[in-house]
Amino acid sequence: MSGDDVLGMTLLTLRVAAVATAFAIPPAVAVGLWLARRDFRGKALVQAVLALPMVLPPVAVGLALLLLLGRRGPLGGVLAAAGLEVAFTWWAAAIAAGVVGFPLLARACEQAFSEVDPRFEQVARSLGLSAGSTLLRVTLPLARRGILYGTVLAFTRALGEFGATAVVAGIQPGRTETLALGLWARVQSGDDAGALVLGAASFTLALAALVAAEGWLRRGRASSIASERGA
Repeated sequence: MSGDDVLGMTLLTLRVAAVATAFAIPPAVAVGLWLARRDFRGKALVQAVLALPMVLPPVAVGLALLLLLGRRGPLGGVLAAAGLEVAFTWWAAAIAAGVVGFPLLARACEQAFSEVDPRFEQVARSLGLSAGSTLLRVTLPLARRGILYGTVLAFTRALGEFGATAVVAGIQPGRTETLALGLWARVQSGDDAGALVLGAASFTLALAALVAAEGWLRRGRASSIASERGA
């Protein structure tokens, strides 16, 4: 295994994780806000269903996605008719990583919005701000640290996603082989040296992401404290 192979798998892993997280953020924020601001019968069931991809065996999640996105699946058939192939591509890997990481992000958003005092939003509305402006200028800024934390969790989860990705995207060198998939393939083939290299690359990537995120959170916390003291 060459250095170019490791670099290629690393870049693909970053691309998959970034795309998965980017597509998960809007629905996770919307779901988190809805759950934080609404009390209704069956809310616990909705929360449980949303958490299922996080607690189910990843292979089961991957199988469900394959049945959905495969050529004979309801969504895959429509995409195939339009000339688009998703299953067994890196897009499938991104979808799998996004689905598995979505519960972490959605629950973090829900918690973040729950900690925002609704009175701030009411004051903003009384001053003439629309619902959309209140969300953008009041609610989201106050909840940003929690949302960022959830984003980091989803991104790092996507970096190490294996089970669902292996089923719906396959292990195709140069096409869908992320670090996690490459590590598994080398363990299975007895390439211990290659597995150690990919394991080290995965460790370094995840640690770098977490350290960077902690730095952002710390700077955000310091800025908030400084603003409060200035006020």
